[in-house]
Amino acid sequence: MEIGAVVQRVQEVSSVSGDAAAAGRTAIEGAITASAEIKAWLAAADARLARALATQVSFPEKTIADCTRSSLNDGAKAKERSDTLAAVPSFADALHDAAVTPAHVDAITRAGKSLDDDQQRSELFDRVAGLVDVASAATVEEFRRRLGLEVKAIQRDDGMARLERQRRNTRLRTWTDVEGMWRFAGQFDPVTGVKVAARLDAAMQAMFAESTPDTCPADPIEKQHHLRALAFARLLTEEGVVAGRPGRPEFVVVVDASANDGAGGPQVDWGIPVEVPGRVVAEMAGTGEVHAVVVRNGVVLHAPGRLDLGRTTRLANRAQRRALRGLYSGCAIPGCSVHYDRCKLHHVTWWRHGGRTDLDNLLPLCAHHHSKVHDAGWELTLGSHRELTVSFPDGSIHNTGPPNRRAA
Repeated sequence: MEIGAVVQRVQEVSSVSGDAAAAGRTAIEGAITASAEIKAWLAAADARLARALATQVSFPEKTIADCTRSSLNDGAKAKERSDTLAAVPSFADALHDAAVTPAHVDAITRAGKSLDDDQQRSELFDRVAGLVDVASAATVEEFRRRLGLEVKAIQRDDGMARLERQRRNTRLRTWTDVEGMWRFAGQFDPVTGVKVAARLDAAMQAMFAESTPDTCPADPIEKQHHLRALAFARLLTEEGVVAGRPGRPEFVVVVDASANDGAGGPQVDWGIPVEVPGRVVAEMAGTGEVHAVVVRNGVVLHAPGRLDLGRTTRLANRAQRRALRGLYSGCAIPGCSVHYDRCKLHHVTWWRHGGRTDLDNLLPLCAHHHSKVHDAGWELTLGSHRELTVSFPDGSIHNTGPPNRRAA
């Protein structure tokens, strides 16, 4: 953008935000768009400044942190973004013109980090250079998925080399903050991470299925974080704590007949929220119980177990949870990032209003959005392919297409 266009957008944001209460919806939405375009233009300028600074100081990350009164980690991220834009000039131009967002650029940076060496990263940047039009028309999540395909195409092996590198990079550090709270941060390879997460989730369910402690926050999301922390502490500090029901672990394999795996077949997803090499997944499946769910365009074509319970019970069974896992990776409300395992199955037509515990009347909702439906007047309806319509108290309506479990 030319400087005149930037000034025009700044004036628009200033005018609308100065009296936002009196502004109409169209004006507010326009100001939000203008603000995003200003941020993109500034991010491009910041990247050019960081690149110039790197030629004059030995530790530009520290200088950036000092100038912006931010952390050294923030300074490092700014330098990384600058390096990425230097490697992919077409995206530097697109960011300057606000055709893409800073988050699109950061997605390229993260994709590059997932590769094993500079040669692979150089190949990725060459591929990405021609994807500006794709990025400008895609959400950040959609662009991340496209980058994931490019990364897979570059990695010729089955991912075992990357897994070994991730295992070597396993770390855990602890410290006490200024408030006296004991903190820790860790990173684990995806195979270990899946096992740790499953054990922790099972422990939380087992410990707090009947009641929750008085220390729980009122906010539903913070409540889940609190219970998870308590479960983790009990697992480490109390002997004899059982992490959930005994027996072999369960794996739900989702076969999406409406998505192509790149080799002419349907896309198969083991429901693991991280990328694990195929043969390692097969080994994991050999130690557990495997259930296959086949879906197409928002419809469950096959799932084991009884999926329609009518009015015989208000609670959904495990078969229904497995089937819906095939359609949703998380909360059904667009934009929500809460994982499926932390959602409740909500009756679209409420149970108290005669709703049935049948698959076509159940929808996964996180605690926050579940309360919006029951307490804040949100109304939900489902189409024949699970097209979701959300009607809000202010009269506005949001429509979505069939669910895409890869979008969360």
